[in-house]
Amino acid sequence: MLATWTPEQELNKVRLRSGADMKRKLTWYDLVALGVGGMLGVGVFVTTGPVARKTSGPSVFISYIIAALSALLSSLCYTEFSVDVPVAGGAFSYLRVTFGEFVGYFAGANILMEYVLSNAAVSRSFTEYLSCAFGRNDPNSWRLHVHGLMQGYNMLDFPAVALIIVLTVCLCHSTKESSMLNLIMTAFHVVFFGFIIIAGFCNGKVENLVKPGGIAPYGVRGILDGAAIVYFSYIGYDTVSTMAEEIRNPCKTLPVGIVGSVLIVSALYCLMALSLCLLVPYNMIPEGASFSAVFQQMGWKWASNVVGAGASMGIVASLLVAMLGQARYLCVIGRARLVPSWFAKVHPTTGTPLNATIILGICQASIALFTELEIVIEMISIGTLLVFYLVSNALIFRRYVILSKNPPLHTLFFLFLLSSTSLAFSLAWKFKLRWWNLLFFAGLIISMTVIFQYLVPLVVTERPESWLVPFMPWPATISIFLNVFLMTTLKMVAYKRFGIWAGVVTIFYVLYGVHSTYHAEEILEMVVVDNVNANSSTQQQITKVEIQLL
Repeated sequence: MLATWTPEQELNKVRLRSGADMKRKLTWYDLVALGVGGMLGVGVFVTTGPVARKTSGPSVFISYIIAALSALLSSLCYTEFSVDVPVAGGAFSYLRVTFGEFVGYFAGANILMEYVLSNAAVSRSFTEYLSCAFGRNDPNSWRLHVHGLMQGYNMLDFPAVALIIVLTVCLCHSTKESSMLNLIMTAFHVVFFGFIIIAGFCNGKVENLVKPGGIAPYGVRGILDGAAIVYFSYIGYDTVSTMAEEIRNPCKTLPVGIVGSVLIVSALYCLMALSLCLLVPYNMIPEGASFSAVFQQMGWKWASNVVGAGASMGIVASLLVAMLGQARYLCVIGRARLVPSWFAKVHPTTGTPLNATIILGICQASIALFTELEIVIEMISIGTLLVFYLVSNALIFRRYVILSKNPPLHTLFFLFLLSSTSLAFSLAWKFKLRWWNLLFFAGLIISMTVIFQYLVPLVVTERPESWLVPFMPWPATISIFLNVFLMTTLKMVAYKRFGIWAGVVTIFYVLYGVHSTYHAEEILEMVVVDNVNANSSTQQQITKVEIQLL
């Protein structure tokens, strides 16, 4: 459970288990488009209106700025790992080389759960927005109602299933062509966002930002609570890190792709939220289909059709990127033998993880046929936030223990105190304790970080192929705090569903994964010994290592 791998082993020995290599065709603009396409989905259309009306008021754009800061800090942690370990496993590989096999497996299982459930649910939203684009006001107009099934599972959505099948076929064919399709759709989607922003700034009134109740009618608490809700519009940038095996020059391309996409999306979201509040006072913003309804209030009925079409295109781009990422996660978990190694096979012609792509497409198409978005959305959120939290912890441990050669006890003790104090602050905020409780815990977090930074030396070794997060440990510390804070805003039902899922994947690991991995590594060592005795095989393996390092 605690066995770790080095980045070199992940890059070469483990990667060889897929047979053929994934084709390195992606450039920096492909990654930026994938990151933007992955985040510019349905989230901003679903959350902005309700948060502006009930939680933050006109200051919802400040909530987006705070959420953007959290997403940016988490993306920095991802970036350093993705450059140092440029494989398709994302958080699974990063945690596996840091905290061991089980933590990596547990994170990978949660990421896969998040991908499959969210893709299935979001594909159903595609049907709703597409029907709006054709002038249908009823979101269920293109669904088939089946009597006798449980509420929430009784509306069969065949357009969503058809969309997943089409995208699965595209992804099986080629990653580069899929990336170009995403680039085209994302470009149109950004233009659509620009239409909404320009319409808001040209036709809105500044007085709507301050009347009634001022720019922050719900106070600082409303702004921060709103940030916790709108944060989930940023989920999707982590998919870029799973493209690491298909990128030219990862050490330069990955930072631009991950950080650049987060910054672009942050700017668009803030301008979108501001334009909405400029058009009408916050207390007049409809909670459902807010942008479309506001345009109807202005007398622009045709604009609701444009909103429906634009949102549909954004959902397709977001779904395409998420389906790219999920297959690569499963592929790398298959390489580790934690699931059957059949999932790790890469097709020699297309250079894509064909088996993983097809199986996951079938799973989410089956869920999309029945299940409503509201049933799984909070379970998706807690799994994602947990993985981001683990990656931030792993970055501190890797920099201060693995790379700096410090004793692990000090760093682990700091991480434990940091998580505990962050949880105490978050619970004090949630239960509205007195302000001095919040100041005490906030001061404690800052003091602990200062003491840790002073007492535990950080050895910085610059390498040409590396990219390091600056000002450590502060970015990772703030990321840990924000992820803990956001997790405490979720409802108890999310934790119950998450507990069931955690139990299932742990039992699977105990009964299958740990035994399969042990035997696989034992067999691998025998193969390596045989290869050492065969000069041709040894030369072939060394050549492959050298190519990878280049």
